[in-house]
Amino acid sequence: MTRPVPFFTLLLILAVPLSLLAGRVWLDPWETPNAVVILAELRLPRALLAVAVGAGLGAAGAAMQGYLRNPLADPGLFGVAPGAALGAVASFWFGYAASAWLLPLFALAGAGGAMALLALIAGRSAGIALFTLAGMMIASLAGALTSLAISLAPNAFAMSEIVTWLMGALTDRGWAEVQLAAPLTLAGIVLLRLAGPELDALTLGEAAARSLGVSPARLQALLILGVGLTVGSGVAVAGIVGFVGLIVPHLVRPLTDRRPSSLIVPSALAGALLVLVADCVCRVLPLVTELRLGIALSLIGAPFFLWLLLRMRREALL
Repeated sequence: MTRPVPFFTLLLILAVPLSLLAGRVWLDPWETPNAVVILAELRLPRALLAVAVGAGLGAAGAAMQGYLRNPLADPGLFGVAPGAALGAVASFWFGYAASAWLLPLFALAGAGGAMALLALIAGRSAGIALFTLAGMMIASLAGALTSLAISLAPNAFAMSEIVTWLMGALTDRGWAEVQLAAPLTLAGIVLLRLAGPELDALTLGEAAARSLGVSPARLQALLILGVGLTVGSGVAVAGIVGFVGLIVPHLVRPLTDRRPSSLIVPSALAGALLVLVADCVCRVLPLVTELRLGIALSLIGAPFFLWLLLRMRREALL
């Protein structure tokens, strides 16, 4: 069995330096004027932000699939990402997005509100079904309010900014976004990893997990906080970046023993690698304007999702 953590760590170590050179104009550190400034102030923070966003989404997807015992589960099911998006849209709507800190703070507030509402509806002893339905309801409500905000945008400029931001991108991001997202993402991954042993027990069923001493309230709290921090911080700095949490666990699972606890950290590393590579591809494509990261990953994720559905259908017929 391949050891996924060293494998993906090595790939990341190789990919990050290469990503610093990639762009519409490839950078030669020895000949390009102001190469140090470009690397330090533009490309390095963007690369680190791609790593942070991808790691958070990958870990959240692995935890979600383990908790729901559903290979089609995605971090968006908890409603955290739509809640964060709603918060960010509110900052555009009220004209606060001009500040470098207010936009991500509004997004984090939206994610926190979604987390609190989810905990309130699901309760301390709620089962997985109610927990999932509560998350879907919050996601639907946040999506509807976001659409309402777009339709009632005070001016065309605000509407354009909202739609562009929702597409997801790492363009024009700097060290301020890295300082915000990196520690929150790391804290979220730690919480999700702490939930790993309980997720392993849950694979035996809810009743068996309870008999092994698993506390549903504690597990739900760890997941709400972990997913909220990882997904909320990613949406706060990059907008909506979809399909990472769905794709990555499936790619990593054959390299592990398939226990949820052994999938979270490798999925974080693989998610970081996927977003970093996708962002590099967006930069080097010879288009008039840079392809948005969210669109690029959706173009990858949608066919993957269709293939996954067809595979599950074929297995069900066998």
